[in-house]
Amino acid sequence: MPTEQRLASSDAEEAPDAAGSGAQRAAARRTGWSALRPLVWRLHFYAGVLVAPFLLVTAVTGLLYAGAFQAEKVVYAHELRVPAGEHTLPLSRQVAAARTAHPEGTIAAVRPAPQPGDTTRVLLAGVPGVPAEHQLAVFVDPYTGSLRGALPTYGSTGALPLRTWLDDLHRNLHLGEPGRLYSELAASWLWVVAGGGLALWIGRKRANRRLRALALPDRTATGRRRTLSWHGAVGVWAAVGLFFLSATGLTWSTYAGGHIDEFRRALGQETPAVSTAVAAEHAHHGSDGMAGMPDMPGMDGKHGGGAGGAASADVGVDKVLGAARAKGLSDPVEIDLPTGQGTAYVVKQIQRSWPEKQDAAAVDPRTGQVTDVSRFADYPVLAKLTRYGIDLHTGTLFGLVNQVALAALALALIFLVLWGYRMWWQRRPTRDRALSFGRPIPRGAWRQIPRPVLIPLVLVVAAVGWAVPLLGVSLAAFLAVDAVLGVRARRRAAAGACAD
Repeated sequence: MPTEQRLASSDAEEAPDAAGSGAQRAAARRTGWSALRPLVWRLHFYAGVLVAPFLLVTAVTGLLYAGAFQAEKVVYAHELRVPAGEHTLPLSRQVAAARTAHPEGTIAAVRPAPQPGDTTRVLLAGVPGVPAEHQLAVFVDPYTGSLRGALPTYGSTGALPLRTWLDDLHRNLHLGEPGRLYSELAASWLWVVAGGGLALWIGRKRANRRLRALALPDRTATGRRRTLSWHGAVGVWAAVGLFFLSATGLTWSTYAGGHIDEFRRALGQETPAVSTAVAAEHAHHGSDGMAGMPDMPGMDGKHGGGAGGAASADVGVDKVLGAARAKGLSDPVEIDLPTGQGTAYVVKQIQRSWPEKQDAAAVDPRTGQVTDVSRFADYPVLAKLTRYGIDLHTGTLFGLVNQVALAALALALIFLVLWGYRMWWQRRPTRDRALSFGRPIPRGAWRQIPRPVLIPLVLVVAAVGWAVPLLGVSLAAFLAVDAVLGVRARRRAAAGACAD
C-alpha cells in the first residue's frame, strides 16, 4: 500500500470525524467507550502537544536527579568516608572539634556516623554565605576528631551541593517559588496524558483483536504506524510508574499539595511529631549559648558534654544519644538541639530506605530523661503512605534499584514525548509537507456524548480541576481558546459560503 494511503487509513481509524453531518453524529451518539473515545483522543493529542515540553523538561531533570545519589558518593568521597578505626571518640569531642574549626553560626543538629567508615556531620545554622534554608555540614572523622571538610547541605536527606543543585533544577529550574509551577503543571497533566493514551491504546488493540500485542511494538510496521506502535507499547509498560510519579509529585506541590494537606488534616492523618516542651525549672539554657566559643563548658566533653556551649546543667549530646538508644532508636539518627528555653533535644531516626526508620524521642536537656516518643509504627495510614511515596519518588526507599527504576521511567517519558511529536509531524497533510505540521483534530467530540454521560463527566472534571488547580486552570484556558478558534473558523466558513 502506498505511504499516503496508509497514512489516510491510519488517520481514519484513529481520528473519527466529530465534525461530520448531523445524521452521522446522531448515529455515532451512544454510550460507552465509543462515545468517549473521540473526546479522549482530542484531549490526549492537545495535552500531549501543549504540555509535553513541561513533561520533557521534568523527565530530563528527573533523570539527572536519579543519578545524583551515586554521583554524590563519588564527588564527596573525601568528606563522607574515612578509614574505619577500632574506637570512636565521644560525640561531644567530635562536636568540639567541628566547633573549633567553625565557630560561626549556631549548632543546629548533629548526625553521628551511622556506619563504620562514615563521618559525623555537625550542622551549623546561620552561617554567613550559606542560604537561610541551608546549613553548613562540618564533616568530622569519628575516630581521630580531624576535620574532613565543610559543605552546605539541604533537606532531611542531607543533600550536598551537587544533589541540591539538581534537586532545585528538577523542582523549580532554579527560579525559586514561581518556578515550582512548571513541575506542578507537569505532574498535574502527567496522569491525564498517560491515562488517556493507555485507554486509547487498549481500545485500539481490542478493536483489532490484538490484545496479545498490547505491550509489544509491531516490528513489521513502517512510517507513522511504527512510531505509534512503539509509543503505545512503551506507554503500557510505563503507565503505572507515570501515574505514581504524578500522584507523589502532587503530594508536595504548592496548590494541589495544599489541598492534600487539608484533606489529611480533616481525616486526622497528619504526620505526628514529638512534643519538645519541658518543665520551666529545667529551662536554664537556650539556643543563644549554642554559638559560644570552643572553650565554653561542654565543648570539650569535660563539663557534661554539651554540644553547643550550653550551660553546665545541660547533660550533653552523649547522654542524650544514650537515652534515645535506650528507647530503641538505632542508626542513622539526627540530634536536633533545643531551639530555645523550655525546649528539649529531639533525636530522630533518618533512614529513608527500606525498612523506614522514622521514630523520634524528645530528651530533657537537664535530666537526660526521655519526655516523649513518636513511633513510625503508630503513624496514621495516610502519613505512612505519604512517607513511602515521597521516598520512592526521590529514589531513597530501595536505594540503587529505586534510582535505576526512576531513571528508566524518565527515559521512557522522554521517548514517549519525542515519539508523540514525531507522530504529529508524520501526520501533516500530504501537500506542502515541508511547510506544515500535523493536521488539527476535528472539533465537536463532546457533542457525541449523551447527556446522562456528559453531565456526570463535567461534574467529575470540575471536582478534579478544583483539587488539582493547575490542571483545572490550564484546561479551562485551553477550552476557552479552542472555543474562540472554533467561532472564528465557523465565521470564516460562513463568510466563504456567502462569497460563493
